[in-house]
Amino acid sequence: MFNSHTKRGGFTLVEIMIVVAIIALLAAIAVPGFLRARKRSQASKILNDLRMIDAAVDQYAIETSKLTGYPVAVTDWTNYVKKNAVLYTTGADLFGNSYGPQTVDTIPKVPQAAFDSLSDVADTSFWSPFGP
Repeated sequence: MFNSHTKRGGFTLVEIMIVVAIIALLAAIAVPGFLRARKRSQASKILNDLRMIDAAVDQYAIETSKLTGYPVAVTDWTNYVKKNAVLYTTGADLFGNSYGPQTVDTIPKVPQAAFDSLSDVADTSFWSPFGP
């Protein structure tokens, strides 16, 4: 005979809503941390770019016998950065702000726009000695 009272298994709407609420709560906790870590890594990238620019300008000055205070164009110092790197091809940071021409024996500075956009994760001491 046909049994019309079969038991069906599954989740109720309330159970599904509780699971969705827990997932949303976990996401709300995790996402700000991920965004902060992303901005901090962007700041570290810019800081490393500034170190490479400083080394590139020094190398340029040594090879071309330039003295302290000599201006170095972007096209000159980018020739001393790794070929096909973003810094080599653009001479700009990851936000598109140009690092601009540099000066021999002068520490390059972080672009002001990059400093402003990353100031919540990288204070002035983070940028030392490359701060604006």
